[in-house]
Amino acid sequence: MDAADEQIQEQAPAQPKLPQKRFFRQRAHVNVFSDMAFEYPERPSAQDWSTHYPAYFRPLSGPDDEAKRAASEEDGDPAAAEAKRGPGAAGHGGSEGAAKVEFADIGCGYGGLLVALAPLYPNTLMVGMEIRTKVVNYLQKRIEALRAFQHGLLQRPGGAEWVDVRAKLRREIAELSAPQDPAAPELHDNGETERLVPGHYENIASMRINCQKYLPNFFEKGQLSKIFILFADPHFKRRKHKARIVSATMLAEYAYILRPGGILYTITDVKDLYEWNVKHLDASPLFERIPDAELESDPAVPCVVNSTEEGKKVARNKGSKFLACYRRIEDPAE
Repeated sequence: MDAADEQIQEQAPAQPKLPQKRFFRQRAHVNVFSDMAFEYPERPSAQDWSTHYPAYFRPLSGPDDEAKRAASEEDGDPAAAEAKRGPGAAGHGGSEGAAKVEFADIGCGYGGLLVALAPLYPNTLMVGMEIRTKVVNYLQKRIEALRAFQHGLLQRPGGAEWVDVRAKLRREIAELSAPQDPAAPELHDNGETERLVPGHYENIASMRINCQKYLPNFFEKGQLSKIFILFADPHFKRRKHKARIVSATMLAEYAYILRPGGILYTITDVKDLYEWNVKHLDASPLFERIPDAELESDPAVPCVVNSTEEGKKVARNKGSKFLACYRRIEDPAE
């Protein structure tokens, strides 16, 4: 290798690397009622989404800028609202061209659902919300690496191949249905690193949050169109049932941030938790169950059932999965 080749090699950008999960392991159970430190905005308009979606949002310059923008938005000043959206935000979800998060994965774990949904809904912003610090760090590094791979593919001379997202999902479901060796490693889809996908993973992000305390701080009334609660902690002990993520109190908050017509997806491999979820959702006047026949045409359902790390583990062990999806209906009191 001559000096010129060495110089070119030194100048070449470093190849992105996906994080290794073994360095981000953390115990599954966290006390949601403990007094832990979290960063959260005073109100949804104060949340700076630019660190999570740099392709969609321009960063806020500081508290004074945020206060002025929020006041201007309240006065109906569209120019101030546009300052937050940043260049290229128009047409990327939300209403009237404004980019807003529309999907929330509550307790997202290592992000299997987000990675699967990202190319299926490339113009929809979605966030994974998780309470475990190491898990959130892993997922954010995973997303950043996938974005870097996609940017590299976009700059490849001659272009790169685009993935057929739906064909890939069908193939993965078929692989999960096939007989598997119990001693084989877990099946995980780390995302596309060799082929381009719609959206280039710019529409997904993760954040550390205790959803049982701070959800309304991040989302406006009726902002979300989908909420996912997948393979949640079952909290088997009766005295721990109050910590379950589906409860009368939490359903009131989900109904607040979920727009009428929006869908709440729940799935678990624990029948007792499934019955608990159905009992509370059936009792809520703001949700109605979606028939299984209608769910067959929902493109998100195969991802809900098959794309999470926990869901793949259940499939590999030939366990049962209990799916229940509910639609947010109009509040009769409004």
